[in-house]
Amino acid sequence: MTDFNEFTHACRTIENTPGSLDMTGQVAQLLQDVTCDELPVVTHFIMGEVFPAWSAEDMGIGTSLLYTALSKTAGISIKKMESLVRDTGDIGMAATVALSNKPRGQATFSLFIEDTPPLSILDVFGRFKNISKVSGKGSQATKIKNLQYLFNSSSTEQAGYIARLAIEDLRIGVGEGIVRDAISKAFEVPISDVERAFMLTNDMGLVAVTARSGGSEEVTKLGIELRRPIRMMLAQVTPTIESAISEMETVAIEWKFDGARVQIHKDGDNITLFSRRLEDVTRSLPDIVSAVKENVKADSAILDGEAFAVDESGRPRAFQEILKRFRRKYDVELTAREIPLTLRLFDLVYLNGENLIDEPLTDRRAALVGCVENAGSIKVDEQVLTADIEEVNRIYNEALEAGHEGIMIKNPNSPYSPGKRGKNWLKKKPVMETLDLVVIGAEWGYGRRANYMGSYTLACHDPDTGRFLPLGKVGTGINDEQLAELTETFSKLIIIESGMTIELKPEVVFEIAFEEIQKSTNYESGFALRFPRLVNVRDDKSPDEADTLVRIGNIYSNQRK
Repeated sequence: MTDFNEFTHACRTIENTPGSLDMTGQVAQLLQDVTCDELPVVTHFIMGEVFPAWSAEDMGIGTSLLYTALSKTAGISIKKMESLVRDTGDIGMAATVALSNKPRGQATFSLFIEDTPPLSILDVFGRFKNISKVSGKGSQATKIKNLQYLFNSSSTEQAGYIARLAIEDLRIGVGEGIVRDAISKAFEVPISDVERAFMLTNDMGLVAVTARSGGSEEVTKLGIELRRPIRMMLAQVTPTIESAISEMETVAIEWKFDGARVQIHKDGDNITLFSRRLEDVTRSLPDIVSAVKENVKADSAILDGEAFAVDESGRPRAFQEILKRFRRKYDVELTAREIPLTLRLFDLVYLNGENLIDEPLTDRRAALVGCVENAGSIKVDEQVLTADIEEVNRIYNEALEAGHEGIMIKNPNSPYSPGKRGKNWLKKKPVMETLDLVVIGAEWGYGRRANYMGSYTLACHDPDTGRFLPLGKVGTGINDEQLAELTETFSKLIIIESGMTIELKPEVVFEIAFEEIQKSTNYESGFALRFPRLVNVRDDKSPDEADTLVRIGNIYSNQRK
């Protein structure tokens, strides 16, 4: 087994490497050096995650629990631990400092065992796995004991990286792009094959293991599996209907519903529902499960659709009302009666054992229509193929009059591209262009808002490094009720608090409207938002779905044109 110290050394080296090419080489070397059993674990660890994105496993470790474990191990107060985090600006460095100053007389587990073997990579993963399994009464104490074991069994430097991994925030600048290229380099598999396999499996660890054991031949055999969600195909904004039609000529037009995305896996009578964040929401949506079971006539299928709720007059209810359904864990049946959902299906990526993602939209659409019986709350979304601008504008206005967001403009010949935001799917909405940005920090308010987090630091995503780059703050468009809700949410995500300023774990996505994007040296992204305003809290989106630095730059360039 590989000593966890090898992983620590690799992280330290990567963290101090400025160039992405050199970082890729170092990650590739690490992947080559570990054993087959360790490879999937290390692949996820190096990206700052413990389990694959699709997995329901979750350690549930917040900063307060981590501080408690560290303070108990180091023999200091929690306040002292919090002070170290503020002073160092990093939980990993604070852990290293705290444990370096541990009193000499304090016993550790290893003192009672002769010839204790060094902590291995699989030892760390095993403890994290144990933590993910505990729940209910006494679970917090059990999690703390497992963390204490790791901290007592590791060197102070190793403990720093364990602390970061515990809250899945490794901070060494390695994202999907670098790991994808490293797998390609380490096991001599074309980047395009690695990328496609990741698109279909949503599991970089599985791709790495397959590349090592079978090379490109086996990697290309990786495919979709039922109950393992794939990333959803995404759309980008089109400035005008005319520009979209001029690029595609004939277009497929659908309403853009004001709802929440849902991916549906049908395996016989077993129905599994995933949110846009790929979280299993099956138990929260029993009405959708029943509708799919009764009206989708297929042995197995993976469908893509939108769930929304309407009021007594048939108008769509607020987006936040829909999210109440997706979040609900208790009194589910009661909430389902209070907020019944309507499902509109618009794509089919898998049918009766056959992967359809490479088929053109028109063929996927025909297969979808062929296996769904429209009834009550479940229907295939209406679609019109046209090259007539007036016809597109008519459908657009109909969607708006019905209270929905606008329209989708799709290339009829396009494949389904999981996780990709390209020109094959475009969306047209009447509101000013918005950005989906990750909240990475906050500041306490003043006066009557002194007990609330009053403004929030926003960041775009760099997929290659996995980093979130700040480009502004927002405090406008948030009422007192929202401030209370947001403060409660973000209180669980605090990493560092220093005076009025708070650093937050990047988990929540805001939809932000703005007047324009400006160049700026004040923010690491190189850009700043002018007059940002909160439109929605996008609980349905994950941080890696946030708008990228490339898109920010493109919007800035188009503004100038």
